[in-house]
Amino acid sequence: MNTLIVACPSCKTKNKMPASKQYRGPRCGKCQTPLPMAGYATPVELTDQEAAQVIREADLPLMLDFYSPNCGPCRTLAPVIDRLARQFFGRAIIAKIDTSINHFSAGHYGIRGVPTLIFFKNGQVVDQVVGGLPEDALVAKLNSFIRI
Repeated sequence: MNTLIVACPSCKTKNKMPASKQYRGPRCGKCQTPLPMAGYATPVELTDQEAAQVIREADLPLMLDFYSPNCGPCRTLAPVIDRLARQFFGRAIIAKIDTSINHFSAGHYGIRGVPTLIFFKNGQVVDQVVGGLPEDALVAKLNSFIRI
């Protein structure tokens, strides 16, 4: 599990938190000041067990990247996904799931090739893209779901 260390802007306490919970509006453990996550944001790495719950409970639009670490196009898209996580923090949830070890989610959504990006809003699939898109196209697509 990825862990983030985030310094509180108010009391300077270093807070340790699981990266998978970064989108839940974390607060400092000492002074309860909201933590500035935008600079620390990373894609939320999900497992089969977590995916359904995160999709169902997400109060923001969600982009889920189905990838494999052995896939060349997936490795090419990875830095773009990382930048999107920082750029859209607080406006959309950027998540990813490794299909080589999380077979249930891949089967549930009919993933036949990676990378596949599925966009959710209110727990429902609203769009799907197979293959890599340019970063500006992904930004435009995310912005359109945020406005809906």
